[in-house]
Amino acid sequence: MEGGGKVYSFQEVRKHSERQDCWLIISGKVYDVTPYMEEHPGGDEVLLACTGKDATADFDDIGHSDAAKELMRQYCVGEVDAATVPAKLGCAVLPAKGAADPAPRASTGQLLQLALPLLLVAMAFALQTFAKTKTETD
Repeated sequence: MEGGGKVYSFQEVRKHSERQDCWLIISGKVYDVTPYMEEHPGGDEVLLACTGKDATADFDDIGHSDAAKELMRQYCVGEVDAATVPAKLGCAVLPAKGAADPAPRASTGQLLQLALPLLLVAMAFALQTFAKTKTETD
């Protein structure tokens, strides 16, 4: 293996998340992409957005060329200890232990789906009432 067989914990890899020190986890391997930051076709922001997590899905979703995959080999510094990688990373705030799950919130689209027909019915009723009173006064 290119990285000399070194195994890093997820916590260790996660510390390397800046422009001057950027490591990524892709397919269980650890890559120090710091020297490649300025050359990356998608820009350094794309690489920085993939730090601190398993970036395999991000990498695969882009559909990198075989040449790009071959280029990666020179940046491999080892492997990540799979036992230290959290099952799922996200930005969601988890409720405290023992706290009840909050009620699901309706999205704006769901509210519009309900409110728009009700508004149309109310407008039709108002128009009918207005027309009825108008004909009675004439």
